[in-house]
Amino acid sequence: MTDESPQHRRAALVYNPTKVDGGKLRQRVEQASQQAGWRHPLFYQTTPEDLGEDATARALREGADAVLVAGGDGTVRAVAGALIESRVPLTIVPSGTGNLFARNLELPLTDQDAAIGAAFAGDIREIDIGMALLTRPDGATEEHAFVVMAGIGLDAAMIANTRSQLKKTMGWVAYVDGAARSLPAARPFRVVYELEAHRLHSARVQSMLFANCGALPGGIALVPDASVTDGLLDVAMIQPTGWYGWLGVWRKVWWDNSVLRRTRAGRRIVERRRDTSVRYLRGTSIEAAVEGPQPVELDGDEFGEADRIRCRVLPGALRVAMPPRAR
Repeated sequence: MTDESPQHRRAALVYNPTKVDGGKLRQRVEQASQQAGWRHPLFYQTTPEDLGEDATARALREGADAVLVAGGDGTVRAVAGALIESRVPLTIVPSGTGNLFARNLELPLTDQDAAIGAAFAGDIREIDIGMALLTRPDGATEEHAFVVMAGIGLDAAMIANTRSQLKKTMGWVAYVDGAARSLPAARPFRVVYELEAHRLHSARVQSMLFANCGALPGGIALVPDASVTDGLLDVAMIQPTGWYGWLGVWRKVWWDNSVLRRTRAGRRIVERRRDTSVRYLRGTSIEAAVEGPQPVELDGDEFGEADRIRCRVLPGALRVAMPPRAR
């Protein structure tokens, strides 16, 4: 960090040029920096080879006091992961298809000026971030950050089968097409998991999700109790039995989680219902081994295949600048 006086402070913008109008966005950040009395900002474009980690590292080396990110959830994930140990605040300028992290933080999705302004005069909140350690079929391991959720199984296959061109034109609705293309070939698989280093459990699932936050577009609460400030990961095990079981999954996610749970009477109904199509767990860490390599996704990006995944939460490890009226 540089001197605390405004004239010595500098912001950096990391942006995905395929998601935003770089020229206009740079101009807005320049204007906001000038109005705040900060130095001329730094600008970095992401590339297919660098989704934002290296760009953010360069910004930190050059003394950035605040980092703004504009792009999809994958860009946000990459930049956030590079900021974990820096304590430099992150400002999210919603831009991509899903904006899942911004939605879960209840940030303004259509007011870029308000989002940019948070970097210079916003509220700083400390929120949790997840880490996923992947073990590849050849035994190699690698760890990556995630801000929304990690998944192994059908959800990752759905993302892999979502057509990029349809995603550009239809937005997040394109994932419905990806799901339809994935379901016919979907097969349940055995997973052996350990929560909080306790005893081992086994289950047959279609997908296993590890959520830092759990709201989806359209008001759908996939993991309703997930929170970015509770220091916990929420795990959703999707385990329908046959095609009828998928109706149970849909009822659980859309009707129970997203409608009934909004009222006290509805919550009582949900608590009394016995439905095993979706099972929820909670803890600070969980490790799962699967039979045969399964596809993995982090915040909506494909991450190849793994036969083991260990997820943990870093409580309050990410500092986020939010507009004063955002929660």
